Amino acid sequence: MVNPHFDDTIKVIGVDADGKKYDKVSRVQAKGEESGMHIVLDVNSQLYPMRAGEKFRMVLSQTLNEDGSAVTAGSEGSKKSLADRFEYVMHGLLYKISDDKNQSGDVEVAVYISFGGLQLLMKGAPAKMGKFKVDQRLFLLLLKE
Repeated sequence: MVNPHFDDTIKVIGVDADGKKYDKVSRVQAKGEESGMHIVLDVNSQLYPMRAGEKFRMVLSQTLNEDGSAVTAGSEGSKKSLADRFEYVMHGLLYKISDDKNQSGDVEVAVYISFGGLQLLMKGAPAKMGKFKVDQRLFLLLLKE
């Protein structure tokens, strides 16, 4: 069974708050309902439009194989895949982890993942970030609720 790094319902707070910088990309600000994570995510808005107020299930996992085994060359299509249950999937690299302070002075951990130029920033309590390591390859999966 897959043990994801992150699995939560996120609520979109805003889209392109700083203006639209690219034709086919939107920067989405969201909040994890259970985790309380602050999320900033770039998505291909032509393929997967997201709007303020909508809710999505978001999963970050090291594998798409439902049995938890690693994805290897040639294994695609031969096993049940998490991707079959989601609408939008990206594969990327976690390239930075840093400690930040939030507005109330509490320490938060910030995780930065690049999906071929599309970025994800997640900030949250250190206890919820223990599975993340620099240079991990992760899959991001989204499904509208």
